[in-house]
Amino acid sequence: MGSLTYDLTLAGLAVGSAAALTGIGLVVTHRATGVLNLAHGAVAMICAYVLRQFVVAWGWPVPAAAAVTLLVVAPGMGLLLDRAVFRPLSTPAPDPARTLVASIGVFVLLVGAAALLWGTGARSDAPVLLPDAPWIQLAAVLLLGCAVGAVTRWTRFGRGLRAVVDNRELAALGGVDADRTAAAGWAFGTFTAGLTGVLLAPLVRLDPYGLPLLVLEVIAVAVIARMRSLPVAAGAALAIGVAQAQMARLHPGGDAESVVQSLGANLFVVALLVAALVLPGVGGAGGSVARAAAPPVRIPWPAWPVAAVLFLLPLGFAGSDPGTAVQVPALAVVLLSLVVVTGRGGQISLGQAAFAGLGGLFTVLLAAGRFPGLPALPVPAALAVAVLCVTPLGLLTGWPAIRRHGLALALATLAVGVAVSRFVFEQPYATAGLPVVARPPGLDGDRAYYAVELAVLAGALAAVAALRRGRTGRALAAMRDHEAGAQAAGVAVPALKLLAFAAGAALAALGGGLLVLGVRAFDPAAFDPVRGLLWFAAVFVLGADNLMAPLLAAALLVGLDAGTEPGVAAVVVGLLAALSGLRRRTARTPAAAGIRTPTARSGPSESSA
Repeated sequence: MGSLTYDLTLAGLAVGSAAALTGIGLVVTHRATGVLNLAHGAVAMICAYVLRQFVVAWGWPVPAAAAVTLLVVAPGMGLLLDRAVFRPLSTPAPDPARTLVASIGVFVLLVGAAALLWGTGARSDAPVLLPDAPWIQLAAVLLLGCAVGAVTRWTRFGRGLRAVVDNRELAALGGVDADRTAAAGWAFGTFTAGLTGVLLAPLVRLDPYGLPLLVLEVIAVAVIARMRSLPVAAGAALAIGVAQAQMARLHPGGDAESVVQSLGANLFVVALLVAALVLPGVGGAGGSVARAAAPPVRIPWPAWPVAAVLFLLPLGFAGSDPGTAVQVPALAVVLLSLVVVTGRGGQISLGQAAFAGLGGLFTVLLAAGRFPGLPALPVPAALAVAVLCVTPLGLLTGWPAIRRHGLALALATLAVGVAVSRFVFEQPYATAGLPVVARPPGLDGDRAYYAVELAVLAGALAAVAALRRGRTGRALAAMRDHEAGAQAAGVAVPALKLLAFAAGAALAALGGGLLVLGVRAFDPAAFDPVRGLLWFAAVFVLGADNLMAPLLAAALLVGLDAGTEPGVAAVVVGLLAALSGLRRRTARTPAAAGIRTPTARSGPSESSA
């Protein structure tokens, strides 16, 4: 028993050391730039692939390949991100909402690029950088943490680093080179990301989706440390890693067995969920993501008939099967939920893929008679009941939004999405043995089903348009533009936030059910958290408060990946989101961007509705 405990502790220290590296890199990057780099895991994945390319494909020796990867490629990515993506967002003043979207764009871009370059299949031949001795990895982490702590606490650079985060303009007036400090922070952050990637790659499968999501989960240790304390981040990472390994000893048997196993395999996800929902918010208010979007574009009325004709075209395709076109209206309904939550309500929601997946899963379970407590239902009734079941979950997700904003809300919704994916979609008790979904009579052919989807999409568009024009829509816009002013004017802000998340969950569940019925099967990979980040970025760059944006985004995402190679859509959307800061150079002020920014004394803007 003692030997087993020792072996499991060593295994936990190996995982915890990699997580500690992630925490150290995220904390340093945040302290140097004010940005929580959600693309940290994607950078780690790219560096792991680069090392494998050098060693496995080109035959380089491991030491030389590791030196180039960690000392040239990884810091070079950080410097490039600082110069091309995040520096435009920090001048003349930091823009938290845009930096959040830009980091999501970088994540999506790197995942798509890896899928294009190396394919989507998992690889198990990643080179081993350090010997299989956790004490060596732990020693390296501790030395790195001590060195970084000493530099940030007792050197002139460290004082300048803290000054840049507190007030960039004042630090520049005091003689601190803010750009150089931020660049150094980015270079170090991506170095630790690269080191994390090459250490984790031999332990897990190397693919464009798994490793970035795994590193994204261990953001929990940085959140626990409140993005400030390196010792707390490293200690939390090691403690969670060891605890996760020790849970492998638990075998309660019966129904509890699968629950304990899933908890033991996903303890970092539990930590992320608890840290995001329970601990005080990280990152401050952050501002409204909707007001940080591209300037509103007034869609001329002829655009709608053109869009209608384009969406009707698949009905005239030769043959009886419109093919992948059936996914477009269903995905547009899912993306329409982001117009309600983000575009009109100004709330960041990175977990819409979870609601869509639950809508699809519940539809299958209800139609097959496998939903607890309910008999088998006809497919239309199953879809309706699934939407009703998912809507209250939107209320639970929206509850943290009452007191959280910006980055803190983004982490909370992301944590919910990751938890649903890990503890529902990937668990045998929920998805094992799901039958093929039979469509209602008369809708077996894709042409007929596509026509029904168009009718549902038209109804959803009409409902959201009515919401945006009505009194509730005006109140949502007032809350989005200036929450404090709206509340002072008598707007029930907490109730509006819950309403926005509940309506968004219902629309996402409806679209997810249509997606599953379209392909006649539930695929957990179609609703993973990475997909949710891609959907959010696509709607954001096309105009979050624009009813045309979900239609364009759905056609873009489905059309590019179906007509080209998987990953092209992610690259396009990621580029647009990552480089969104360049638009700010031509619109430095809110007036130039066509956006009215209320002052602290102003009430809700009538024009914003």
